[in-house]
Amino acid sequence: MNKKTQIILGSVAGVIIIALAALFINSRSEMNEMIEVFTEEKQTLITEFQDLSLDYDSLRSNNNDLNQKLELERERIAQLTEELKTVRATNARRIKELQGELTTMRTVMRSFVRQIDSLNQRNIQLTDANKNLRRQVAQVQQSYQTLEQQNDELSHKVAVASKLETTAVSALALNYKEKKTTRAESVAKIKISFTILKNVTAPVGMLNVYLRITRPDRQLLMHSKSDLFDFEDSKINFSATRQIEYGGEQTDSYIVYTADAGELMAGTYEAEIFCGGQQIGGCTFALK
Repeated sequence: MNKKTQIILGSVAGVIIIALAALFINSRSEMNEMIEVFTEEKQTLITEFQDLSLDYDSLRSNNNDLNQKLELERERIAQLTEELKTVRATNARRIKELQGELTTMRTVMRSFVRQIDSLNQRNIQLTDANKNLRRQVAQVQQSYQTLEQQNDELSHKVAVASKLETTAVSALALNYKEKKTTRAESVAKIKISFTILKNVTAPVGMLNVYLRITRPDRQLLMHSKSDLFDFEDSKINFSATRQIEYGGEQTDSYIVYTADAGELMAGTYEAEIFCGGQQIGGCTFALK
């Protein structure tokens, strides 16, 4: 893939990423506006496929084998263009795949142009097309570096905006009679209560929330080594877990860890709460 093509496609990808980032940052009331933006981006991609089809139509050669290959590419472009017209504007995954197809076909077209140039010595029509492309590349080069930086910043903002946060995290140790206790040898359960704050950009529905409790000797309290969840780029053990229904509003909840006989000791414990592969809160508590 040549650098000029990458720069042009980087601009298109940048605009799409900006639109996607705005979808998570803006309030729900702006979602209809974002869908309109996605629709415009889809229409832009359709136009680019149609422009590419015209570019292929302009290619001519005296080589029969090359002409057959060109015809196959024209048919493929027509198929993808028709598919794109029926794809939902919010189907970002398929639209991204079609962008990749567009990139590949542009690369293939460059190869055909080079072959035809070697056979036909570049006709006037192809020379004009290349001049237009160079002018477009020159314009894109001026803004590409800025767009790349904006893409990185927007990706970070989306991740930060959608992260859940908790407040009022507290621990309560209970004995076998469900009475409060602070003596390690009497504790049967540890209840960690918390409030998930309102976040309209975070995922909604049933969320898996995980609890990790670390003893004073830094040993994790857990019942099985197979109790794992995703955290960053790895899997780690949890002490207890619970599904919580979250609708974007402030939500009170708790997780209970049932202690095994003899596993608790006196000292300061650390409780950490995780959801969506991120730590969303925590607290410390002490047992005598």
